[in-house]
Amino acid sequence: MIPTFDFNNILNSVASSNKPPLHLWNPELSGDIDITIDEQGVWRHCGDIFKRAQIPNLFSRILCKEAGEYYLKTPVEKWRISVADVPFYFIHFEKLQKNDTQVLSFVSLNEDVIELSDTHPLRVSINAETQEPSPYIQVRDGMEGKLSRNLYYQLVDMAINDEQQQRLYLQSHGSRFLLGAY
Repeated sequence: MIPTFDFNNILNSVASSNKPPLHLWNPELSGDIDITIDEQGVWRHCGDIFKRAQIPNLFSRILCKEAGEYYLKTPVEKWRISVADVPFYFIHFEKLQKNDTQVLSFVSLNEDVIELSDTHPLRVSINAETQEPSPYIQVRDGMEGKLSRNLYYQLVDMAINDEQQQRLYLQSHGSRFLLGAY
């Protein structure tokens, strides 16, 4: 049996808000669905990329993480999906000024907008074999997003260089975030 979603139910649930109250929804597990998110945030169904960007954008609003697994959840359904690394992939940023404070605002493939802050901190993971850095930002409810390689290099170019500690930092919302050491 191929799982199906009640799209009207999903649309009604998220129509009034970008962030539906997933924490209030407790349906039983409906099963597994062949939806995957690859390392670069591309959503696929049965191996094929979704042709309409609105579908992954909508699904990203009802995505949750429970006990290390990812689910698409509505008030009446809960489907497990597969995520290769993290579900969000950030491809753009803007440097803004808010109340005389620099703010770095990031935009994902699914149009999520996250401001780097103490609530949404940055972490950089270093691959033990290649020493390649992978930067991540906290999105919501224990879920993270990966910053694209191009975005990472743009951030390195604008980073604050602390020569004494041999570290690069980003400044946002009045806090410093470690981008890397050299």
